[in-house]
Amino acid sequence: MWEVFGERGRLAEPLLWLASIAVGIVFCKSVYDNMESSFSQIKVYRSLARRQQIEWSNRGFSTAHAIVVSTIAAYLLVYSDFFSDAAPYGPVVFRSTIFSQAVLGFSIGYFIADLSMIIWCYPDLGGWVYILHHGLSIASLALGLHSGYAHIYLYLVLFSEFTTPFVNLRWYLSTAGQSGSNAYLLNGILLFLTWLIFRVLLFVYFFTHIYLHFDQVRQMHDAGFYFLFIAPPLLALMNLVWFRKISLGVVKAFKKKQK
Repeated sequence: MWEVFGERGRLAEPLLWLASIAVGIVFCKSVYDNMESSFSQIKVYRSLARRQQIEWSNRGFSTAHAIVVSTIAAYLLVYSDFFSDAAPYGPVVFRSTIFSQAVLGFSIGYFIADLSMIIWCYPDLGGWVYILHHGLSIASLALGLHSGYAHIYLYLVLFSEFTTPFVNLRWYLSTAGQSGSNAYLLNGILLFLTWLIFRVLLFVYFFTHIYLHFDQVRQMHDAGFYFLFIAPPLLALMNLVWFRKISLGVVKAFKKKQK
């Protein structure tokens, strides 16, 4: 499974990329359609404005993608030895397999589908910050997919998608009028903790790993090397800004609960 691509394998890569991206897009469309059909008979969903119904289904495939890629990232980063320094697979920054590339393509498909909806419904599903976030994500994944480099860093970022289900659940509960419930407060606490772990502390590890493996990082092609010092810092800054908002939201929920 961990065999790195050889020259013959590289001939099939463009087909793999296109197929995996297409699977990601079809996956999102399927989840979106199933969300609409499944919730169409539920009173809360029927009472929403059409814009909110679209966002409801959009967040459905966002959650599904997050669960898939964060689980795979956890497997590759934590359970398997593929990104272990001690593993005999060559320099960790340059490790790439059919499996790791296919998952990156799948994730590109998701970001293309979600970005398309954000632009189509602009600004209802998010403003320019979301467009910037998705644009950076697509560019980063595409560079890693094409070069086979820095997959460990891409999967560290995908691991941070672990927080997304809690973000979406917060919106679902708020939209359903449950912002004063215990479930909303508990979800807020879990969102705060997971964001701290997966979007703040994990990025500290991210940049520490780059520093400790800079002898490998400096051997990357120019586009990948410079992008590694543009996209992740911007994503980290966005994460800190959102973490502040999440923290203020949790404090506000606690105060509201005490009244």
